[in-house]
Amino acid sequence: MTQDGGCPVGESAGRGFDREARLTYNSYLKVPELLQLQVLQSSPPHHDELQFIIIHQTYELWFRLVLVELEQARATILEGRLDDAIMALRRVHAIEQVLAQQIHVLESMQPVAFLGFRDHLRPASGFQSVQFRELEVLSGLRDADFLAFLRSENVDEVKVAVERRLAEPSLRDAMHHAIEAHGFDLGRASGSSAPPDEAKLDAALLRIYLEMEPRPLYHLVEALVHHDELVTLWRMHHVLMVERVIGSKMGTGGSSGARYLSTTVRRKFYPELWKVRGELSPE
Repeated sequence: MTQDGGCPVGESAGRGFDREARLTYNSYLKVPELLQLQVLQSSPPHHDELQFIIIHQTYELWFRLVLVELEQARATILEGRLDDAIMALRRVHAIEQVLAQQIHVLESMQPVAFLGFRDHLRPASGFQSVQFRELEVLSGLRDADFLAFLRSENVDEVKVAVERRLAEPSLRDAMHHAIEAHGFDLGRASGSSAPPDEAKLDAALLRIYLEMEPRPLYHLVEALVHHDELVTLWRMHHVLMVERVIGSKMGTGGSSGARYLSTTVRRKFYPELWKVRGELSPE
């Protein structure tokens, strides 16, 4: 120690305390820049528009992390490291629970308050969230009607992102690969990216669920079901929130609003994992 109680130069340098510009909480997180990103469209500024922007910007930050973790889960499944994949999916589950809870903040907004700035949002719409569309496609939602809808939206950023994700294996593809890697025949050549034979896939899943073996594979498919369920719960809560705030009004992007959103609740990333539950019996 020096006489003034400080650390010797060598010791402080080793810890990085002698930098001319020390890293701080605010500089590390770019807080000043972050707080400049909430640009209100209403004039004079409407009180509730700030929270509306912050909530949706926060969603996009969480979506970014979900995509990273889903990519990690996919990579580790394809490498046969199912325990690591499950760990990544558990983080996704925790984030998705937060996403659903954030809707309560939006619900704190009175319907008449939203009307005070809603027209300034047109024609922007949540349908244009590039990252949420990536989340859906990466998870395994590749239904022809859904993809036709995305392409008809005519949002260039969404189109580019969706096409890029379609060129990659989905988590659903990785799940099928893991099932085959554990010795189940899905009726396709080794290494094929063709869809598995539906009957063989159903039979494999039925055996996995009846025996709960191989145990890592069973835990993986259950983790994927939980991911699917949490996104569905978020969709359901979102529909109710929209009905609560704008009723039967059209969406700012021109959709039918809550009526359209209610149709998205039926979307499933892993329909085969839901189907197998109806085929189980105690015998």
